[in-house]
Formats: sequence, structure tokens, C-alpha cells
Amino acid sequence: MSRLTIAKALNRGLHAAMADDPRVLVLGEDVGTLGGVFRITEGLLDEFGAERVIDTPLAESGIVGTAIGLALHGLRPVAEIQFDGFVFPAFDQIVNQLARYRSRTHGRQSLPVVVRIPFGGGIGAAEHHSESPESYFVHTPGLHVLTCASPQDAHWLLRQAIACPDPVILFEPKARYYAKGEVDESAPDLPMASARVVRPGRDATLLTYGPMVRTCLDAAQSAAREGRDLEVLDLRALAPLDMAAIRASAGRTRRVIVVHEARRTLGPGAEIAARLDEEMWGALDAPVLRVASWDTHYPPARVERDYLPDAERVLDAVDKSFAY
Repeated sequence: MSRLTIAKALNRGLHAAMADDPRVLVLGEDVGTLGGVFRITEGLLDEFGAERVIDTPLAESGIVGTAIGLALHGLRPVAEIQFDGFVFPAFDQIVNQLARYRSRTHGRQSLPVVVRIPFGGGIGAAEHHSESPESYFVHTPGLHVLTCASPQDAHWLLRQAIACPDPVILFEPKARYYAKGEVDESAPDLPMASARVVRPGRDATLLTYGPMVRTCLDAAQSAAREGRDLEVLDLRALAPLDMAAIRASAGRTRRVIVVHEARRTLGPGAEIAARLDEEMWGALDAPVLRVASWDTHYPPARVERDYLPDAERVLDAVDKSFAY
């Protein structure tokens, strides 16, 4: 076991994948000489050389398009998008090419491409540097959409994504890059698309992912002082959803609050609420509630605290659930 930050766990995951498989390579803006803005690719250029750690022009469509071509030639590229808001120039390549290729070729051609995207707020960044665009990709068939919340999951979700034969979008919570935790680098403890109970409880379930896992754990700790025992379920995969784990947790607690930084309207919480309504009608003691960011553009950094969900808003939703 090693105690690592999420950033270092990702770095070690890339290093292990590249050492194990010469087909794996990394490309993106500043991933080589600089080691990435967040230093996720630090040291890889020295270890694996410029043919496998490629500094690209500032052209996200070109990054993903090049990754697609490399995958068609038998390689396993890992493309870094430097910040979440910069993914949109690559949106056409991702949704119209990367996601469709297996279907377009009737299953004959897979594209083992990983697109890494730092996402979410909480770092006081400029416009386009703090976004939560996950719903766009969850809505796109043909993509696995994953998000990590701990060093253990960061390390192994990345390695599992690289080994996956299909394209994977990996969202990494940039505000949590330097949070530390234990990492077992010998073997993964969960399959790639499995949810994880990070705090068992009996009174209500907080379904969440990415940067909001820490927020929900803080809310659960506060609720415990008032005698409420909240379960926190980290979804880890948004596409496909681990509905078996979601139903199991909902069945245990009979109250569900979905928490995410993405906007409320048509966010991942809306899909989860709809599925639970369809599949567990009558089994819950209250409607599924959602805590999310407001339906506006991401605000300037000085007011992002008013935009992002916090523990207080989560606890307000818990109180509302018990009022039914």
C-alpha cells in the first residue's frame, strides 16, 4: 500500500500502463516537457521518450482526432484535455467519430482511446477552466464515462480504462488532485463500472461522484451528530450506471438524494431519479431529491461558493426528504 495524492496515483497509473504495454502512449498540450498543468504526466517523457509522450498544438479537435487515428493503427492512446471547458472544440470528434466507430463498423473495429478531463470547480479559475460537462457524454452512446474521487480509484480506473477495448472518458476532480489516500497498486478492488459504498448508513442515501464525494462525507458526518445515519454511495461510473448498487442502497435506506456539481436540469441526477421511480415505485419513503449547481453558466471565481453545492445544501435536502 502507498499513500498518494490523486495526482500522483494517476501518474503512477499511467507509468504502470505504459511500462506494461508499449502500445500505450500519451498526448496532449504540455504533457511532455512540462509534465502537464497539474503534473499528472510528470516524468513520463524522460522515461518513455517523445514518441510515446507527445506535446501537441493547442487544438483539442486535433488531439482527439489524432488519438482516433492512432487507435485505428493498433495503439492505445491516452489523450489529455487540459481543462474541462476546452473539451468542446473536440466534441465533434468525440461524439461523431470516437463514440460511433464500433457501431459504424458493426462491431468489427474498436477504438481503445482514453480521454482524460480535469473537471469541476473549487479552484478559483478563470472562465472555461471550471465546468461539469459530464451529461453531454453520458447522453452519447458508445462511451464509458468514469469519474474518480479517491487515489485508489484514480489509479485503477485509469488503468482499467486504458485496458478497455472501447473509448472511455475519465473525469478527474481537479479540486481534489492533491487529496491523499491509500492505494493498492497490486490489483483493483472493483470492476471498472461498479459503484462503491464509501460510508454505510441506514437512514438515507447520498448518491454522488467526483468532487462531491468529499462534500457528502462531510454532510454525513454533520448529520451523525444529529442522530441521522447517512449512506454515501460513490457512483464511479456514470455510463453505464451501476443500477444494482444504486437499487441496493436505496432499498436499504428508502430515501435518496443525488448530489453533483453539474447543473440540475437534465443532469445525471435526473436520469437516476427517473430510473428509481420506474424500478422502485412504492419502495421509497420519499421522492428522490437532487442537489446540484444552478442552471446558469459557471460564475466568476469570487462567487463560485454560492454556485457549487455544499454540505449545508445537502443537509437541507436530507431534512426535506424526512419531511415527506
